[in-house]
Amino acid sequence: MTAQLDRFADLLRSADAAWAVGDAHGTRDAGAVGPIRQDSPLDVTGLAAVLTLWPVVGHLVTEGALRLHTPLSAYWDHHHPAGGTTAHQLLTHTAAVDRPGALLGALAEHLAGEPLAAFAARHVWAPLGMHRTGYDSGGTARAVLRSTLDDLGRFLHHLCEPADTPVARTWIADSLRIRTGELAPARGLLWHPAAHTDPRSGLWCHADPAGSALWVAPREGRWAVLLTRTPGLREAFRNLAFPA
Repeated sequence: MTAQLDRFADLLRSADAAWAVGDAHGTRDAGAVGPIRQDSPLDVTGLAAVLTLWPVVGHLVTEGALRLHTPLSAYWDHHHPAGGTTAHQLLTHTAAVDRPGALLGALAEHLAGEPLAAFAARHVWAPLGMHRTGYDSGGTARAVLRSTLDDLGRFLHHLCEPADTPVARTWIADSLRIRTGELAPARGLLWHPAAHTDPRSGLWCHADPAGSALWVAPREGRWAVLLTRTPGLREAFRNLAFPA
């Protein structure tokens, strides 16, 4: 076991967690603690906004089907909020609406002409080789997004490589920059600067309040993922994955 692997294992030994770190070439290290198996499809529903919604919206923007600063009323005859709300406001959580993700998802499905999951599977997950990522209702009304560490690694390392498809480089660059001006907290498009770091550092995060998180630093070509139900582990894990 490498020194870094040993440090990760020591940090996570009291939690059920799975993790991976890597770069533009793929996964460098990965592991799991507790009953979780690192090669099993795990519940990543709390990260669905950037794994499903974000790349679908990016595809629509890249293809010209959606303009971020155009009021949603331009795309719907009905079913749109008042006040000139835009997709940009929904993506940066600056719109005065309830459940901005659900509203943006409905817009994306309207423009794509099919469910988000089907569109993401065909246009994003399959091209990236994320063949073990998908939704499973499990006989309940709530669909659960499941993925593996390998699949998440494929997604994140794509954000660090030069390839322009399936997620366009312009969409990645536009998303991973401050889009909220002087407002606090600073946000990009469904991503935000990693907590307790300089927003100019280039390290971005999307976190599930329950504990899990994704990090990406395209300028350095590095990424990390932590899947856990223990929110207090995030900052310590990030410090190990991205040492100063």
